[in-house]
Amino acid sequence: MRINLTKKEIVNSIYMQIGFSKKISEILIEDILNNITEGLKKKKKIKISNFGTFSLRTKKSRVGRNPKTKEKKIISERNVILFKPSKEFKVYINKNE
Repeated sequence: MRINLTKKEIVNSIYMQIGFSKKISEILIEDILNNITEGLKKKKKIKISNFGTFSLRTKKSRVGRNPKTKEKKIISERNVILFKPSKEFKVYINKNE
């Protein structure tokens, strides 16, 4: 089952747990996400201790095929975001409670 976590839910969580106002919590989340995004745009790796590393990888252009129509098209070169979780994060996720 897929559960989506929204920015609004994260803001409410910070508001309830830490006690910051909702506006400050929203600014905090926006700043964190902007720092990650800007760092990736500059082709840097973003490492968050005890969580993981975000990085960019360039995929070369290639020929793809529409499975319904069998039509071939060129898929353009693009950047993809990779996430590698840290060892601590993997241990935490796989911990049996």
